[in-house]
Amino acid sequence: MTGWYESDGARLSYRDSGSGLPVVFLHPTPLDHDYWRPLLDDLAGVRAIRPDFRGHGRSELGGGLPVGGFARVPDAPVLTMGQLAADVVALLDHLGIPDAIFAGCSIGGYVLLELWRRIPQRMQALAFVCSKPQADAEAGLVKRAANIAQIRANGTGGLFDGMAQTLVGATARGRRPGMVVELRARMTLTAEAAIAVQAGLAVRVDSLATVATIGMPVLAIAGGEDPACAPAEVEAFSAATGGCEFHLLPDAGHFAAYEQPRKVAALLAEWMRS
Repeated sequence: MTGWYESDGARLSYRDSGSGLPVVFLHPTPLDHDYWRPLLDDLAGVRAIRPDFRGHGRSELGGGLPVGGFARVPDAPVLTMGQLAADVVALLDHLGIPDAIFAGCSIGGYVLLELWRRIPQRMQALAFVCSKPQADAEAGLVKRAANIAQIRANGTGGLFDGMAQTLVGATARGRRPGMVVELRARMTLTAEAAIAVQAGLAVRVDSLATVATIGMPVLAIAGGEDPACAPAEVEAFSAATGGCEFHLLPDAGHFAAYEQPRKVAALLAEWMRS
């Protein structure tokens, strides 16, 4: 079932399918909820709730985003992790879900960390796929500013073409070249939304201290071919006091759950059973 809900003046979309244990899946940018579809074919017994983040998929970006938070591009609108987390809380309330397991990839994991700071009592466990608790280092901030300049000069096409090529692991590209085309087709953000996301990623806080407060079970999955989140950065989730199960998929890139859905589904299923 595809549904709609309102959050802070924006009309947002979500997909709710299956039955059983509620699991909220938060997708990476610039993709949408469909990122998780292949994995769900091999994950039984869960109610999969997959929102489209605002500005992604069918969800509106909404108005009134703050401007000025990213000092290197002071006139850029900023889509903060706090706003995305507030949208997820609004969805939980809309569906009447008191608590759930959460899984997030990339920006989805950053939102999970913000959710832990806000609503830990509603989180049964947290799974991070190709995500990390560290904030952007200097090189990352420079890249965010360059990405915004590229979008303003040439639109989103070139940036998204590059992301589709580089974020999919070399092994997946070799095994199924059509995957790059599939994922590129799901990158539909407007220029305004893409700029706001880049600025929001740039200003996200360092969450290493937050990880140490997570008293619930954590699953962390890294890709050995991921250029965005190094395995050592992902392994930092091992500091969670509730215990962390860490797995490295040596031949997976940044979109590991789409590249190797059966492997990631099996890891999720076993972790949830335990």
